[in-house]
Amino acid sequence: MTDLVSTKRVGLALSGGVSRGPAHIGVLNVLLSEGIPIDYVAGVSAGSIIGALLCAGIPLEKLNELAPQINWRHIAQLVWPRRGFVSFKKLERFLVELIGDLQFHEMKIPYITVVTDLLNGEPVILREGHVASAVHASCAVPGFVEPVERNGQLLGDGGVSCNLPTRQVRAMGADYVIGVDLMQPHLRRRVGPFRFGTMALETLIQRSGGGLDAADCLITPSLAGFNSLRFGRAEYLIGVGEVAARQQLDTILKALRAALPQDLARPVPDTPVWIA
Repeated sequence: MTDLVSTKRVGLALSGGVSRGPAHIGVLNVLLSEGIPIDYVAGVSAGSIIGALLCAGIPLEKLNELAPQINWRHIAQLVWPRRGFVSFKKLERFLVELIGDLQFHEMKIPYITVVTDLLNGEPVILREGHVASAVHASCAVPGFVEPVERNGQLLGDGGVSCNLPTRQVRAMGADYVIGVDLMQPHLRRRVGPFRFGTMALETLIQRSGGGLDAADCLITPSLAGFNSLRFGRAEYLIGVGEVAARQQLDTILKALRAALPQDLARPVPDTPVWIA
């Protein structure tokens, strides 16, 4: 472990990525083993699951053991297709079994998740109430997964409006923000002309919310072309996340060892969000 002394508060923003989520665990394996403190976490979709488990106090070793269990069998069930084809209520119950029915103020590390108000397209920050239902909402892909009704709003996947919540974790109080982006657009040649539309959609998701440009350090596991709907490759994804984190390790350590300027307080860019 690195002998790290830093006065900077570190924020970690974990992007969406569906089945690519275990790559976040690989990043955590490196950051935590090197003694890098995680003071705040914001997660979206797949990142909201890993972020919630971490902030609830699940040990790193247990996170690695749990990774293969995060699959369709444990998180989804078919429903009558009125608002979606599947429900993620199983995901919510799965989380409650692991961490209990915690509320946000009970988390060991300050944590928020970002969802999308499906009626107006705005990002919504969830930082109060039950964590498991908030994560459920952040993972509910519109048109495929049933949305979540909460406080009079119809909520769905945060990746629609903000796939990498770097601005949001900075607003929590972070001085140094590490973003982990699991969405790398890829041109798939085997699907004919649809390849351009698919790549455009991936680009829109990756760029939603402008989080890529607001990170102090961006970790991008090499996942271009990886089928984001394919579960069952947790060990591979964890390894890819570890490689990407180690590539940025020197940059992070150097930045955290640098003195914190007294005038560091950088204004958070205006972001149209509603706090729920």
